[in-house]
Amino acid sequence: MQPKPTNPYLRTKIMTASPEELRLMLYEGAIRFCRQAREALAKNDHETSYNGLMRAQKIVLELSTSLNHKVAPELCDRLSALYTYIYRRLVDGSTRHDLPAVDEAIRLLEFEKETWQLLMKQLADGTGGGGGKPAGDRVGDTGAQQTAISSLSLNG
Repeated sequence: MQPKPTNPYLRTKIMTASPEELRLMLYEGAIRFCRQAREALAKNDHETSYNGLMRAQKIVLELSTSLNHKVAPELCDRLSALYTYIYRRLVDGSTRHDLPAVDEAIRLLEFEKETWQLLMKQLADGTGGGGGKPAGDRVGDTGAQQTAISSLSLNG
């Protein structure tokens, strides 16, 4: 199976995004794939739901591995535990065809996305109080860029 072609506009957007914007794009992609998978699962289309949940799992794994534990270890430990939980719920949704597990993962990802957007706004307004960079962020994260490009392809 050949990889799907990537939208050149999307590729440029990803490659030029700040680390903060890139993380937001990963949240948005994970949520979108979860919703697609949930819809497919409700229709008993297990192959499509599996594909969507696998893509969401890859994104959640990237969110977890891109945390910088040197900057804010306690916060990163909590986020890592949350991402592990979300990942497990996505696996439950995929292996057990568990709609409530997928719904919970979506709710948690949406909450994290909203929280991230608020933090980005506070940093832009100068009210973040964290020295200008989000605690879980890692500058120059090509792994996140590669995950975003492969996960957010033209046909995704």
